[in-house]
Amino acid sequence: MFKKILIANRGEIACRVIATAKKMGIATVAVYSEADKEARHVQLADEAVLIGPAPSRESYLVAEKIIEAAKKTGAQAIHPGYGFLSENEAFAKRCEEEGIAFIGPKAHSIAAMGDKIASKKLALEAKVNTIPGWNDAIETAERAVEIAKDIGYPVMIKASAGGGGKGLRVAFNDKEAFEGFTACQNEARNSFGDDRVFIEKYVLEPRHIEIQVIGDSQGDVIYLNERECSIQRRHQKVIEEAPSPFISEATRKAMGEQAVALAKAVKYQSAGTVEFVVGKDQDFYFLEMNTRLQVEHPVTECITGLDLVELMIRVAAGEKLPITQKDVQRNGWAMECRINAEDPFRNFLPSMGRLVRFAPPEQTMFQGNTEALYGVRVDTGVVDGGEIPMHYDSMIAKLIVHGKDRTEAIAKMREALNAFVIRGVSSNIPFQAALLAHPNFVSGAFNTGFIAEHYAHGFKAEDVPHGDPDFLLALAAFVRRKSRERAAGLTGQLPGYGVKVGHDFTVITLGNGAKNRYTPVHVDEVLGQIGSAVVTVAGKRYAITSPSRLNDICISGECNGSSFTAQIERGTARNPLALVVQHNGTLVETMVVSPRMAELHQLMPFKAPADMSKYVLSPMPGLLVEVAVQVGQKVQAGERVAVIEAMKMENVLFATADGVVAKVLAGKGASLTVDQPIVEFEK
Repeated sequence: MFKKILIANRGEIACRVIATAKKMGIATVAVYSEADKEARHVQLADEAVLIGPAPSRESYLVAEKIIEAAKKTGAQAIHPGYGFLSENEAFAKRCEEEGIAFIGPKAHSIAAMGDKIASKKLALEAKVNTIPGWNDAIETAERAVEIAKDIGYPVMIKASAGGGGKGLRVAFNDKEAFEGFTACQNEARNSFGDDRVFIEKYVLEPRHIEIQVIGDSQGDVIYLNERECSIQRRHQKVIEEAPSPFISEATRKAMGEQAVALAKAVKYQSAGTVEFVVGKDQDFYFLEMNTRLQVEHPVTECITGLDLVELMIRVAAGEKLPITQKDVQRNGWAMECRINAEDPFRNFLPSMGRLVRFAPPEQTMFQGNTEALYGVRVDTGVVDGGEIPMHYDSMIAKLIVHGKDRTEAIAKMREALNAFVIRGVSSNIPFQAALLAHPNFVSGAFNTGFIAEHYAHGFKAEDVPHGDPDFLLALAAFVRRKSRERAAGLTGQLPGYGVKVGHDFTVITLGNGAKNRYTPVHVDEVLGQIGSAVVTVAGKRYAITSPSRLNDICISGECNGSSFTAQIERGTARNPLALVVQHNGTLVETMVVSPRMAELHQLMPFKAPADMSKYVLSPMPGLLVEVAVQVGQKVQAGERVAVIEAMKMENVLFATADGVVAKVLAGKGASLTVDQPIVEFEK
């Protein structure tokens, strides 16, 4: 067994590998860019080596620097995690040549299966069902359109070295095929250094189901059941679960055996994933193979009780797999939500900056522990007070739950999301809460088009209605009453000017444009019970008990006999008197005041915000990589104005109305802040 391994990655996956290595008694070496010098993976590792500037192409993608770091520290093996160099054949080969074990498949397997074009050809030779398509690299956009016509729309345009949603477009006509090919080539060149693109038929109403396999150097390969990954947004997975609520035992066995046969054909060693697209009649087609550990591997670990990272390390060290196919378990139901730094209410634009508060829910699951079932697990690479940089992907954490069945897993996930405190950057937690509550998700009646179908016009607050909105008002009144009680108990108050608690309040629900709602509430403290009160809202009675302290953002307790977890925060940038309540994805901004103060509040004039319609504003922090207009140019609505790069994705800004450019306020290469003006139009 290795004595020391280097992790050629960052973020949560680097931390995940370090955790297993420490459990196995193996020393760890972290590598880091200048942007990651304070990162969590650097703090957790036994040693850390700086490998270059912030951009990944100058640090995490430079094989030479990583090999040098391994030699310098005496690391006997390298674990690549996922992304970056994890599926780079040349890197795996270089490790072999340098006498450093690569904790992943052999270079020949990566070449055969990691390359999407090569793997499809191999699958065809092995008589595996494959989707109709053009499996050779396509040279020009014009040729791409010809091929797309021959296959028949819709088609999927895909980078050969693609992954993580990068270098992938769906085209429904010639124009989309032409533009999609060009965009895929550019993204693939920038992200992977490989601009080869191929085209295949796009299966309508597909489900994305993948089989986890693992092989050893003795030629044994087994499959560890499947993962359901159909909940995707723009081809990036959002929620994953195991097992799938859709496929039958017979389909599971057929897919698993086919995946194993494919892996054996290339003498596959290590963990890998064979992805299938599955039709509504459970007909399945080979899609691609990812020759690495997947982001969503924890759900497989939960239901099988296996540590996939440990198995990868043991296989790389030459050990035989400790189990056979008949030993593979399928215990309970696991689900994973990807918690990303993005604003779902602003079209999921990246959000970056300082994590003012980061407090994940309490973990109750530890791999290999007797508590492994019915628990909560958080895999993350960030810490409270850390920073989400613009140079890498937007993932903050992975939230994983494990229950005895799917219903319990969904319920546990909703509660865990309620308890996940993230401040300083926006997150997609409200969107995840909405998905988990959607009837089609709950019933299992979904496919990869689920998000595009149900949220075609973006995500809005009304897309996640609360089951009992008055509960949120009752909770605000409960907390406000408790704070008044505490204030009333302070000593040294002037006679006649002391704080009076009172029982009657008005909850002002603050809306946009002074569209506020005023709701009378009555609060009675339960005598003899600290932290208990009965709140009456619109004739409904809420008996609330909570042991949480007044300064806690996350509070838990019981309401009418049922447990709850919610978040309550005091004060906002625009209103220091506000109480912001979040529960089940719904957020309300309130003020809890006396009835007289509520009367006076209604008389306050509304100050309209400044008119910014003549500007094109940066919707997020990022790098301005292109300004497509110049002063005096006539621009039509929908025309490209600027391109901003953040978190490895290009975001194109378009004109919202016809106009003439008056000023260009920011130039190419500028680092932009949120709402910074880029272009001004004549009014």
